[in-house]
Amino acid sequence: MSDARANILTRLRANRPQTVPTPPVYAKPLGWDRARRIDEFSTRMQAVRGEVHRVGDGDWVGWINRELLARGLRRALLGHGAIADAFAAGAADGFEITRYDRPIEDWKNALFHDVDFAITGARAALAESGSLVLWPSAQEPRLMSLVPPLHVALLDADQLFENFAELIDKQGWSGGMPTNALLISGPSKTADIEQTLAYGIHGPKELITLILG
Repeated sequence: MSDARANILTRLRANRPQTVPTPPVYAKPLGWDRARRIDEFSTRMQAVRGEVHRVGDGDWVGWINRELLARGLRRALLGHGAIADAFAAGAADGFEITRYDRPIEDWKNALFHDVDFAITGARAALAESGSLVLWPSAQEPRLMSLVPPLHVALLDADQLFENFAELIDKQGWSGGMPTNALLISGPSKTADIEQTLAYGIHGPKELITLILG
C-alpha cells in the first residue's frame, strides 16, 4: 500500500464515529384513535376520487354483488387464497370470474381488455396520507392492482395506522420485507400533459376500499 493511500485511510478511520447514532424519528405519534384514523383515511382517499365504504367482516361479498352488478361490472379477476375463494363461493349469478393462474405472457391481451375489476387484500393503510399498502405475492400478483379499470381492496380496520412510521414499527418490517411493496393513494392519475390532472391513464381509473370490521 502506498504511503499516500495509507495516510488517507488513517485519517478516515480517525474521523469515524465511535458510537452508533440514534436513528432519527421520521414521524411523531399523532394520538389518533381507531375512529379518527378511519375518518382521516376516508377523507384523504375520497379527496382524490377514491371510494371508501364500511362493511361488516362477512358482508363484503354481498356489497360487491349489489353494487358492481348494478354498475354493469361483471368480469372479475381473482387471485388465490381466502379472499378469492370467498368471492368465488358467494358471487352472484352474472359475474364472469377469471383466476390469475398462469404467466402473464399467456393471457396479457385478456388481462388488459377482458377484465372489469380485480379484488385484492390490503396489508395496511395510512391515515395521514390516505394510502393503501399492498404486498403483492404469487397469490395476488402486482398487476391485479395496476391493470384492471377498477381495483377493489379489502382493508382490515385494525390494520389502519396513523402513518408509515407506525406501520413499519407495529408490523415489524425490519424483520423481513417483500421484493415489492405498493403504496396506493387513490386511482391512477397524472398531470404530465399541460399540467391537467387526468385519471386512469396508466392504471385503474377507479379505486374502492372496503374497510372491514
